[in-house]
Amino acid sequence: MTAHRTFEDLVAEGVAVPTEGWDFSWFEGRATEARPSWGYARSAAGRLARAGAVLDIQTGGGEALDFALGWAEPARPVLVAATEGWPPNVAKATALLRPRGVVVVAAPGDAPLPFADEAFDLVLSRHPVRPHWDEIARVLRPGSSYFAQHVGPASVFELVEYFLGPQPQEVRGARDPERERADAEAAGLEVAGLRAERLRMEFHDIAAVVHFLRKVVWMVPGFTVEAYEPQLRSLHERIEKEGPFVAHSARHLFDVRKPEREPEGRPGGWHGG
Repeated sequence: MTAHRTFEDLVAEGVAVPTEGWDFSWFEGRATEARPSWGYARSAAGRLARAGAVLDIQTGGGEALDFALGWAEPARPVLVAATEGWPPNVAKATALLRPRGVVVVAAPGDAPLPFADEAFDLVLSRHPVRPHWDEIARVLRPGSSYFAQHVGPASVFELVEYFLGPQPQEVRGARDPERERADAEAAGLEVAGLRAERLRMEFHDIAAVVHFLRKVVWMVPGFTVEAYEPQLRSLHERIEKEGPFVAHSARHLFDVRKPEREPEGRPGGWHGG
């Protein structure tokens, strides 16, 4: 229970928690988020067990990949690599994944993937900032797949707009799954499956709000406690009086395949008898 604690105590606690990686266990008892029905990590584990060479893009602290590899044991790919662009997460992912034989490569999320053409028969990603479909298509072998859980449009925007005010439609509509489907197809990929869900979130105290906005930095860009102290204090009082602040996350699951290469060398012309 934290209701008796002061605003200052709770804010200080939210500020003190490290933000590296994508381990959200600190939120236990202070915030909740419903999980998508498809169970991304376990579904990814089934695919890992059948793959030979795997790449996990924007792995964060490596938590989702580590979980999936654990579920895939004893069957596992011969080669597993991961990319990450934020240096603290590179260090965290390396420490977590090295014992599993995973090579973690420091690579900015908006840069070309540092791998050869057709190097992988499975590419994974959980919550990439933006999918670079041309690069995904390039590193996939023909007949192989990209399996990923993306953040959807207007995710947690109840909280975003509490701090920033109403957002324009082009911002609210970013990360639209149908637009991403069109971009994937434009890169020559085939979308075999696309599912989307909106999921209830609850923030039970202001420490959870502070830590969430420090950790998920694109929600309220440039967020600091000092810059948003009045809004934080008002929200703290609202939670104390009315109960948890409710928002909704948006998630969609992509199952995308690179077509088999067309047979080469069939001569043109007349083939009649």
